[in-house]
Order: sequence, then C-alpha cells, then structure tokens
Amino acid sequence: MNAPALSSAKLVSGSIPGHLFSQTLPAVIGVAAIMSIGIVDAYFISQLGSAPLAAISFIFPVAVASTSLGVGVMVGINSVVARALGEGDFERAARRANFGIVFAVLCGLVMGLALWLLIDPIFTAMNAPPALMPLIRAYMTPYACGFPLSLAIMGFNGVLRGQGEAKRTSTVSITYAAANWVLNPILIMGGFGFEGFGIAGSAYATVIGWGIGVLTALVLLRGTSLPLNLSLLRNCSLIDPAKAIIRVGLPAAFSNAINPLGLAILTSLVALESEAAVAGFGAAGRLQSFVIVPLLGLSGAIGAIVGQNWGAGRYDRAREAALYAAGFCVVWGLLIALGMMAAGESFAKVFTDDPAVIAEFALYLKIAAWGYAGFGLLIVGNGIMNAVDKAGFALVQSVARVFLVMLPVALVLQPSMGSAAIYTAELAANLFGAVSAVVLVRHIFVRHSPAWVPR
Repeated sequence: MNAPALSSAKLVSGSIPGHLFSQTLPAVIGVAAIMSIGIVDAYFISQLGSAPLAAISFIFPVAVASTSLGVGVMVGINSVVARALGEGDFERAARRANFGIVFAVLCGLVMGLALWLLIDPIFTAMNAPPALMPLIRAYMTPYACGFPLSLAIMGFNGVLRGQGEAKRTSTVSITYAAANWVLNPILIMGGFGFEGFGIAGSAYATVIGWGIGVLTALVLLRGTSLPLNLSLLRNCSLIDPAKAIIRVGLPAAFSNAINPLGLAILTSLVALESEAAVAGFGAAGRLQSFVIVPLLGLSGAIGAIVGQNWGAGRYDRAREAALYAAGFCVVWGLLIALGMMAAGESFAKVFTDDPAVIAEFALYLKIAAWGYAGFGLLIVGNGIMNAVDKAGFALVQSVARVFLVMLPVALVLQPSMGSAAIYTAELAANLFGAVSAVVLVRHIFVRHSPAWVPR
C-alpha cells in the first residue's frame, strides 16, 4: 500500500511559495471565521446585561485553556500524519490518522468530564462572585457535555492538515462558525415565538456548531486518501501512534496555554496603573488579534509543508519553506507596525472617545507593534518544530519567553515607566521569541546536514 502515499504527500513536489500560499490563504479564512464567533457571542450576551457579560469574562480564560489543550492534540496528529506520508508509509499514516481521531475524542471525553465535575472549584478559585455562579453553571454544563465534539473536530482537522487539505480544514471552520452566527441570536435572545435560553443559549449554539462541524469534517475526510476507517486499528499496536502523538501534542498543548497565561498576567499588571490603561490595552489587543491573522494562518499551514518534506528527507524543501515563511513574517510585521504607528489614534477612536484611553491605545501601538514580526517568527518557528517532532524545544522557548523575559522586564521597569513597561515587556518577549525561534530552527536543520538533491 505504499504507492498511494506518494500521491498523498502532495507537498513534497511543486513550488514551495505556491504551497505556502495555497495552504495559508484558506487557513487565514478559517482563523478569521473562528475569531468572529467570539465577537458575535460577546455582542448578543452583552444585550442580556452586565451580569451575563461578567460571567462570560470568567468563562473565557477557561475556554481558551481547554481549547489550547485540544489544539495540542491537533498539532500532534498533523505532525505524525504529515511525516508518515512524506516517508511514503501510507499504512502507518492511515493508522495514525484513524487512531488520532479516536484519541482526540477520548481526550475530549476526559476533559469534558473534568470540566463538568470541576465547575464550582475552578470558578471559586478564580474568585467568581456567588451571584454569577448560576450563570456560569448554566453555560459550562452544556459546554462541558459537548466538549468531546470540539476535540473530534481537532482530530479530523489534524488529519486534513497533515495531508495538506487546507481548503477542507477551512471549510470545517467556516461551517462551524456560520452555524454559530445563525444560532446565537436565536438561542440567546429568542425569536419566532421562542424565548431563548439566555447565556446558556450561547453554549448550546457552540455545541450544535461543533456537531455540524464534525459532520462536515467526516464528509470532507471521505474525499481524501485517509478517510475514517476504524477497522485499520484492529490487530495492530496502538502504543506507537499514541506515543508519537503525545510526544508532539503534549508539549504543543502547554505551549499554546502559556501564551494566554502570559497575557492574563500582563493584564493584571496593567490594572495596577489605571482603568484607562486596562481599556486601552484591551482595545489595542482586539485590533492586534485581527492584524496578526495572516501570521496565525501561516503558522498553521507551515506544519504540513515542513512535515511532509521532512518525512520524505527533502530537508532542502523544508528549509526553503521555513525561509519563505520567515521572510513573510518580517515583511508583514514591519508593514503592520508602520501602519499602526501612522494611524494609532485613528484606530483608537473606533473603540472609544475617551482621551485617556486613546492615549494608552496609541502608546501601546507605538511600542508593542514593533514586535509583530517577532511574534510571527515565534509562532511559525513553533509550527516548524512541532512538525519535525521537536515540540519540546518549542515548549522550553515559550516558557522562557513568558517567565524569563516578559514578566521580569515588566516587573523591573514598571515602577519607573508605568504602563509603558508592560508594553515594552511584550515587545521584548516577542523579540526574544523571534531570535530563539531562528536559532532553534537553524540548529535543527544544521544537525541534519541535508543532501541537496535536485528537484
């Protein structure tokens, strides 16, 4: 069964820039679609009053942390499938793909059960007011029960990404997002004679959206060379695929969770300055989340390209992909930084008319925007390291970035610089991330001394 593998590993031949474009553009669209869900959620929940909005503020970091663990599973599946296809071992790729989907669902069941059992302890530890706990329970109960569907999507998308099926992966994200757009207003606010479920309606919309996403992914996967076929798991050792996925997925999960943790700590430090600083920091962060979407899309796309070529021994093509991706990060990051510098206050006025908030918004952009290129190099570097089974390097880098650079810089400079120290700390962390990513990725490539075979 090795013959189909050569045609399945479609990223080991052809133009590297072409592959980067064809894999990144759908990923960008998918990331934007998923991000839009949070905006729609926040808008309709805000219509319910301040208490539901406050409840969602407590729920958000828990949802981000749990999703980060799921993304780690997806990254692990992507990595092992891409490398097996590149190696020409179609049977192993098929076994790992099918095991990965089952493994993702099992992880979802365990995580969902844990979330459900620990609703009160988690949010009590977060100092959620007792008055908000009924609202939090109303959201988290259906969310936790439906969480295995979210991990199922991660499993399917990991298999699709590993094959280089970026358009299909994006279609899953868009379908899930579209379901949320339609269902959120109806299930939260009501309509057509239906009263709505309030904050719980947002969770119901999310779970139904996950279900629709799973069905979409299942159909799309059938059209690839690695469809769902659980019979492949009979009479074979499951230890090898489990170890391979966990070796990449576990460090990747923690790497993904560390960045939101660092942001939460920075926010708490900004809160020591002033309410205007918090508002400006938060508003600038929302704008930033949109301008870095192409970088996020690229970081998701690079794994399949590097992974397949690495598995095929085409280290020259893997390096070429890394260089093109790095170049894009630098160019895009600097262009965006220049734009932010030139129009910072104009952007701020879209969010607020408070002069103090506008000043903080503009100050943040003048300092932190110069780190966008570095952030791009960081996350693309992480994607490359995960793809070549060096997720431990990415984890160490992420830990060092937050705890050895970001927090010390903020704490040392804050007494003299105020809120500017926090923004400088973010810049320093992203520059460190860029340099460390370049050094680590170069080290990985140099160690393999690639043979420069002709294309």
